[in-house]
Amino acid sequence: MKLSKNQALVYEALSQASQPVRAYDLLDQLKVHGLKAPLQIYRALDRLIELKVVHRLESLNAWTTCCDANHASAPIFVICDDCGDVKEHIDANLNQSIKKISEKSGFVAERPIVEIHGRCEDCSPTLQDH
Repeated sequence: MKLSKNQALVYEALSQASQPVRAYDLLDQLKVHGLKAPLQIYRALDRLIELKVVHRLESLNAWTTCCDANHASAPIFVICDDCGDVKEHIDANLNQSIKKISEKSGFVAERPIVEIHGRCEDCSPTLQDH
């Protein structure tokens, strides 16, 4: 995969992040490497999305690396509202349902995004016997 300097910097920053990162946080982090304008970050992010190596989490207005650039189905994200952990999943059945819904309504789904907010296993209260 051939990346420009800015794309490589943004991708590396996202790869090293433990959680999704907002564009302005990327800009603050990468200023030391010569990135000075938000447009530089957004252009790099747009290209990384086109290459299917980065995803935008719409509800968080943040970006994360893709778990597998070769998947044919839209990812489903589970997002912990307590600790911020995000996991990417692929579910062929759910993707087929999205495709069927789109086809039935004559709609062309170009970028289906499924985000599920809740609590991860580590943050969920444990069930206690009463």
